[in-house]
Amino acid sequence: MAGLEPPIIDLQSDDHFMGEALRLARRAFAGGEVPVGAVVVRQGRIIARAFNQVELLTDATAHAEMIAITQAEGVVGDWRLTDCSLYVTKEPCPMCAGAIVHVRLERVIFGAADPKAGAAGSALNLLQFPSLNHRCLITGGVREGECRQLLREFFGQQRGRQTTLPGAARGGPEGSMPADA
Repeated sequence: MAGLEPPIIDLQSDDHFMGEALRLARRAFAGGEVPVGAVVVRQGRIIARAFNQVELLTDATAHAEMIAITQAEGVVGDWRLTDCSLYVTKEPCPMCAGAIVHVRLERVIFGAADPKAGAAGSALNLLQFPSLNHRCLITGGVREGECRQLLREFFGQQRGRQTTLPGAARGGPEGSMPADA
């Protein structure tokens, strides 16, 4: 087709960074973890990458967001991440939302909403809670279909398991995504 220029890939776009988070979520899935991936971006560059490791580390706080935030603080050399954005495949839970507010992330971009436990506007909105000292910009629904499908597939497999293994039961916010979401 003469006259058409090739498409430009925008490496600074929300779609691009969510793609990186999705790649990490697939690693979580492969390791038997709830498939959530997260990246922290500063000045157009990924400075931290993480995926859920609750089962691997036997640590209920080892959510992708928490691990990525800790990594980013190390890179920045400060606990304040005011010029950073977090991309995460599933809407943050209340624990992660609390950490996001405390580190003062500028923006949170998520894929799949979590109507039962999402703390970025679905069940509640801690990221913009009026009495807190910081509020984040929120963008939801980025690559939502892919993010939601990965969660559905994971929880479908979990329900299909015939035997209950120690640690196999998933509960709480990270495991709260409904199968029909």
